[in-house]
Amino acid sequence: MAELSPTDLQKALKGMDYPTDKRHLVERARSNHADEKVVRTLDGLKEDRFDGPNEVQKAVFNQ
Repeated sequence: MAELSPTDLQKALKGMDYPTDKRHLVERARSNHADEKVVRTLDGLKEDRFDGPNEVQKAVFNQ
């Protein structure tokens, strides 16, 4: 499977309200019918609180 792209992440989290926590990121990704790889990546993040989409991007791509 291809690597996760920033575009995939943005689509998965479309409509997300911040600040938020990891559980809500996963729920939003599922409700947006994100690929399971995106959901697993979000669920596996070490951080639990995010003030905005830039923090999510950093957590996902700078692991």
